[in-house]
Amino acid sequence: QAQLVESGGGLVQAGGSLRLSCAPSGITVSSYNMGWFRQAPGKEREFVAAIYWNGGRPYYAESVAGRFIIERDKNVMYLQLNALKPEDTAVYYCARATHQSRNQHDYTVWGQGTQVTVSS
Repeated sequence: QAQLVESGGGLVQAGGSLRLSCAPSGITVSSYNMGWFRQAPGKEREFVAAIYWNGGRPYYAESVAGRFIIERDKNVMYLQLNALKPEDTAVYYCARATHQSRNQHDYTVWGQGTQVTVSS
């Protein structure tokens, strides 16, 4: 079954760090744009960061720029979360799109999500 699998979420204190992973299963990520989104309780899902697998610079939401870093190694995508704030608490999803986009509707393959909780 074609899917993306996230891992690495957890509970962390404000100011701490986490590293999320996104691994493909049954699909390729080469030549695709891979992104991270998040959804907090009662809020819309929002764009966090993305990168075009075969080149190009990563791009970030303004709210996380300078704190989060998107990386890739072979077929696995990572999101390094630094200087975490309570407002970063959300379920984090990775997803795949055919082109660079911040719009969740352009992403057609999604993972199941991983919970990140930041305590104050």
